[in-house]
Amino acid sequence: MPVSKKAPAPRVLWKGAISFGLVHIPVALYSATVDHGIDFDWLDKRTMDPVGYKRINKKTGREIAREQIVKGIEYESGEYVVLSDKEIAAAYPKTTQTIEIETFVPANGIPFVYLERPYYVAPINRGAKVYALLRETLQRSGRVGVARVVIQTRQHLAALVPVGPGLVLNLLRWGADIRPWTDLPLPSEDAKKAGLRPRELEMAKELVEDMSADWDPEEFRDEFKDEILRLVDRKVKAGQTETVTQPEPEEGEQAAEGRGAKVIDLTELLKRSLRKGGAGGSGGRSKDEEADADEEEEPRPRRPAAKKRSTATKKSAATARRAPARHRRAA
Repeated sequence: MPVSKKAPAPRVLWKGAISFGLVHIPVALYSATVDHGIDFDWLDKRTMDPVGYKRINKKTGREIAREQIVKGIEYESGEYVVLSDKEIAAAYPKTTQTIEIETFVPANGIPFVYLERPYYVAPINRGAKVYALLRETLQRSGRVGVARVVIQTRQHLAALVPVGPGLVLNLLRWGADIRPWTDLPLPSEDAKKAGLRPRELEMAKELVEDMSADWDPEEFRDEFKDEILRLVDRKVKAGQTETVTQPEPEEGEQAAEGRGAKVIDLTELLKRSLRKGGAGGSGGRSKDEEADADEEEEPRPRRPAAKKRSTATKKSAATARRAPARHRRAA
């Protein structure tokens, strides 16, 4: 079908290191998902020009300049506290480029409702062996790592999960973002009190077993998307198309190079972590440890001062420009 697009090659989104105890594993994050949804663009019916987003005053209906916009938080109905960009910037978490594992929990201990967004994690530099060690240890122990990570100035809670040959970093929703069950009209957890009879439970179990199969995502398709694509295909073959001139794109962005962590002797690091009770991840290292690490560090060439904005800054700005348009199109 004409509008189907080949998925782009994986692109590094973030570089840093996994840290637990005194062990650091240099890694890179890759998106684990591809958006195949239908994206309806807004066009001017008269000229077929793309329609963009404008900053509109909801009271007057007039467009206002960017410099006249401030950010406010409503603390009571109709009452706001205005925060400056400087105040907001000061509240951002410090970027550490580290997936800091704080604890390990059973693999089935995190309910699905907390899972938000997956990323693939792959080793870089000399991190392959330690990466494999962590993957195998998590698989054999049946546990996942619960960590904190800062991505584009925002702090996330995340689960580091072994999946097949690799590790997946699945961002988690904070506990405060999950609504409790208490306000919902749910039946009793006691089957008898819920009015269920043994025969009903047995028949339901047999039905589930008859319908059971191994998970195969290829068996499930987005029927709405398929129908829209068939409609587009028919219109293309019938010559019912319009030419739209898009505005000139911005200069291509290059992935920012992250600084890879150096890995010193693995056995020694594990011994030190065990002596410290696994609590050395966020604390400082002793002088002897720093000396050992310095011996392993290779001299780094001095880089010239950057003249352009960082990729992360460009990407954040581009996301901020596109997000309202996507929201409006979805509406």
